[in-house]
Amino acid sequence: MEHTAGGPPPAVVVSGPQWRERRDKPVYDVTLWPNQSLTGQGLIWFLGISAGFLILPLIGIAGTAVFWGLIPFLALAFGGMWLAIRRNRANLRITEELKIWRDEVRVERREPGGQILRWQAEPLRVRIKLHKDQRIEDYLTLSGSGREIELGAFLAPEERVELAEEIEAALTRAIRA
Repeated sequence: MEHTAGGPPPAVVVSGPQWRERRDKPVYDVTLWPNQSLTGQGLIWFLGISAGFLILPLIGIAGTAVFWGLIPFLALAFGGMWLAIRRNRANLRITEELKIWRDEVRVERREPGGQILRWQAEPLRVRIKLHKDQRIEDYLTLSGSGREIELGAFLAPEERVELAEEIEAALTRAIRA
């Protein structure tokens, strides 16, 4: 189990029988994570351009009392934007790993705060469902071992549909193997 540097080990929630390490190769193995369109360099450019646009209106009033009165508000706006982007980037550290073997299906979800959630079930008992009538378009769930979990909620609807098809095919291969 991985630990966060300098902090307590993450909490682990497991459903089903005891989680054990496996060395055999799964029939299907996929790791999911949210789309991340803003790179580190892109973030620097975005913040730099934003700071420039925040400062631009101040050029005409430089050195006046109004200038010094506006500086704290512009700094607050820039700081708020920076904190919001930083928080968003932290939330993008979520991952979901799905592995399917002939005798077991596992999902391990790593939350941004370090918590690890685990779910496992037998392939014969796993049911895949794309919910068409939910607020989220093509909401994907897996059920088995007396529990239903969401999978890939951060993916685009088309990606969830494609993932459901891949999982269905992998379960069929695993059951027939």
